[in-house]
Formats: sequence, C-alpha cells, structure tokens
Amino acid sequence: MSSIDEKRVYGDREGTTTVFVATEIGVACAKVSADIVGEFSIAHRCVARDIAGTDGNFAVATDEDVLDREFSPLDFGSAVAVGFDGDDLLAAGPDGRLARYDDRWRELASLDDVRAIDRDLVATADGVYRLSGEGVRHVGLDDARDVATAGVPIAATGDGLYRLGNGWMDAAEGDFRVVSATDESAYAATGDAFFVRDGDEWREVSLPVADPVVDVAFGDGVYAATESGAFLASVGDGWRSRHLGLTGVSALAVR
Repeated sequence: MSSIDEKRVYGDREGTTTVFVATEIGVACAKVSADIVGEFSIAHRCVARDIAGTDGNFAVATDEDVLDREFSPLDFGSAVAVGFDGDDLLAAGPDGRLARYDDRWRELASLDDVRAIDRDLVATADGVYRLSGEGVRHVGLDDARDVATAGVPIAATGDGLYRLGNGWMDAAEGDFRVVSATDESAYAATGDAFFVRDGDEWREVSLPVADPVVDVAFGDGVYAATESGAFLASVGDGWRSRHLGLTGVSALAVR
C-alpha cells in the first residue's frame, strides 16, 4: 500500500479523478484512474466530520470550523454537516444552527441533530426539511440519516428508503444510513449491505470488503468508503478496494 505523505495536493493529473475523504485525522486525497486506486496523501490535518463538493468547489465540516477549498476557515464554528445549494454553501453545527454562506453567514433555522445536507433538503433526527426562502419547512418522515436530491429525491431513514413523488413513497425496507444519487444512478447502504437502484427496484451489490459503507460519491466512476478506511472504486464492471490506513472516515467528495 502506498504510504500517506503529509502534503497538500490540489490539481488533478491528466486522466485521474481526485477524491477527498473526510477522516478523524484530516482530509485525505485519493487519486483514481478509472477504477485503479493510486496514491493517497493527507491534504489537511483536522477532525473532519463531513465534506461536500460541487462544480470544482468543496467545503469541509470540522470540529473547529467550516473550511473552504483552500482549507481556510470561514468563521462558522464547529460543524457536523456541509452541503451546497447551487453555488451557496450550507452548514450545520452541533448546536442545531443551520446557515447559508454568501460572503457571510446567514442563519436559516435551528434544527435538532442534522445528519446530512444536499441542495435544498436537510436530513435530521426529526425527518426531512426543505429550504424555503430564508427558512426551512418540515416535509415529512422521521429519523432521516441522509438525502439525495438528484433526479427523484431519496431519503435514507431508520426504517427504509423513500422517494419523493406525491409525498414520500416506500422504495426499500431496511435500516438505511446512506444514499447518494445522480440523475442516472443511485446507491444506498445499511449497516450490513450495499444497494444499487435497478429500475424501480434496489438490488444488493457484493463488495470486496465487509464493513459498512459510510458514503458514496460520483465522478468518472463510482466511489465509496467504509468507516474503517477501505476505499472502493467502480467503473461498472466490479469494485476494487484499497485501504487508506486511516480510520474514522465519514464522507467523500469528488473534485
């Protein structure tokens, strides 16, 4: 396995995808070519709780502050979740504060136990909230762990996956923790299984690791990671894995 050098890595080499991984000792950077997982490095030392990316930009939630793409603090304070709504950065703190950043932070709401943010949807212990103007409104469910807004919105909850149509409709039963999607595909995970959306059904996928997946991201391929540090990549013909040598993985973002 490649050693993890403590160095900053910003640019992609030709033909490679850069995937940033939030871990308990910092933001790791993985270089992936097709489904071949190459070198790893530490891009920034911190306790990273979440990471989100959009159109070449990304942000990191840490136990001290929200960091921008240059790992500079944005004066939010301790954060547990970040996401992008268009070009605007959203962040949630452990105290429930939800705010939008556009040159300055503007508080939107106070929500208990925010778990994930994706565009205009926020997953919380009380269910799913939708951004509405300069505030939020509850749009249903309970114990929401994750949300994905691409295509038809999907929520991962403690009792199943739900897709948003005429209200929230059952998609799959189970104790789901993760969901991630593009307009064309979607993946989800429970504590002991990994699934891909196949038409209107969810089909279990075999992975070369046994630990539960904590996040999924999309680039030239599909990328996933486990809390214990296994990094996985697929371009559609099976999954390859490599261990980061890091634990406490919580999220992925592709740049």
